[in-house]
Amino acid sequence: MKRIVVIVAGLLVASTSAFAQTADADAIDRALAPAPRNQKEAATVIKWKADNTYDTLRKGTNRLVCYDRSGDAGQQPFSVQCTSIANLDRVAQNRKFEAMSDKTARQAAIDAAEKDGTRVKPEFGSVWLTMNAPDKEHARIHTTIAVPGATAQSLGLPDNNRQGGVWIMNAGTSTAHLMTPGS
Repeated sequence: MKRIVVIVAGLLVASTSAFAQTADADAIDRALAPAPRNQKEAATVIKWKADNTYDTLRKGTNRLVCYDRSGDAGQQPFSVQCTSIANLDRVAQNRKFEAMSDKTARQAAIDAAEKDGTRVKPEFGSVWLTMNAPDKEHARIHTTIAVPGATAQSLGLPDNNRQGGVWIMNAGTSTAHLMTPGS
């Protein structure tokens, strides 16, 4: 009888471990959805925690980090993002702001951080690859490029979309980024 109990216990431990590995593999695959093919294999994958810290699900060897935002305040059921690992402090700060349910208070907090210099700047030239939709099948990748502080004068690009090409959104702020039409 003891032998059977030991065997059953061993099988339960093995199946629990296999389930955890499958869950991690699924979470990694989901988070990597927007990653470029040539960077996917070497990307880091993290899982954000409620306190805006994170666990590393897979350590990568390049500078791309990907994570699932599904279930976060204001996000669609399928919401994943990849960016430079240098932007994780910015993402953590964004998560704190996004957790504020009052939109006016949230914007006031962002504006105050921008004004007093505590708004974390993203890495200049870093890409943000985002996929959002009710489900993965309907999601598309939206690409922006961080250019904190950039203006139409400093980059020679328009600060509106009237010309139909790449343009700077939120010019002159730490949130300035290049919008890429069609992505």
